[in-house]
Amino acid sequence: MYDICCIGHITLDKVITSHSEKYMAGGTSFYFSNAISQMDLNYALVTAIAESEMHYVEDLRLKDIEVEVLPSKHTVYFENIYSADQDHRTQRVLQQADPFTIAQLKDVEAKIFHLGPLLAGDMPVALIKNLSQRGQVSLDAQGYLREVKDLQVHPIDWAEKQEALAYIHTLKVNDHEMEVLTGVKDIREGARILANWGVKEVAITLGSKGSVIYADGVFYTIPVYKPTAVVDATGCGDTYMAGYLYQRVKGTDIQNAGEFASAMAGLKIQSSGPFVGDEAGILSFLKKV
Repeated sequence: MYDICCIGHITLDKVITSHSEKYMAGGTSFYFSNAISQMDLNYALVTAIAESEMHYVEDLRLKDIEVEVLPSKHTVYFENIYSADQDHRTQRVLQQADPFTIAQLKDVEAKIFHLGPLLAGDMPVALIKNLSQRGQVSLDAQGYLREVKDLQVHPIDWAEKQEALAYIHTLKVNDHEMEVLTGVKDIREGARILANWGVKEVAITLGSKGSVIYADGVFYTIPVYKPTAVVDATGCGDTYMAGYLYQRVKGTDIQNAGEFASAMAGLKIQSSGPFVGDEAGILSFLKKV
């Protein structure tokens, strides 16, 4: 049995700026797997990707990350076009991968399943219910709030949210996603609504303002650990969740797990690409701030 199993698509990301055009791997599963790969636990990734992008999987395996690849006709393909000042982004989805099914995952056993859907159709609610019978389910909700029409990404609410969240142990949302799901702006009120729908641990990330975790009627205020430089925020939320779930599966209390996660995200933002540090470096960073 794995301590943590992440389920999600690795993406092919095309990033176009005024001076360059780059292709790179991305997605919750990619950033989460890289971040947790140096931690002391039994971990696996289950992904679905086309044969043409298998080199991304091989790169992960070279880092001793266990990866199970499910067949998919296409890889999720995001195109991100940035304005000259990078303040505005136009996003399109040029390809979608096949969704995950209960049958494909019936033999996977884990203490925690971390789900990273990227688009609304990636994971049916029936799959969430099925996995919850075998372990705790952690969810990054962002994918359920994205719908693709004519290649364009449109923000939506999640119609099945109350049915699904009854089976979620740990939910990660940012403040905007919390507002879409609950209809309220107040962080504490929103956290209580999500908890009332069944979520055991609600983690709300607030960017440069840190994060808040709500569990068993208690609010935990998690400070931000400021980096020496802000280089690339892509994947910071996934890195945060890797740190948080790693500490929780070890038995660490919520406050300390949250602080470890925040420090991990603070280190990640200092460089481009996925997190490459280890636990010793994170603990050292925590002691300095």
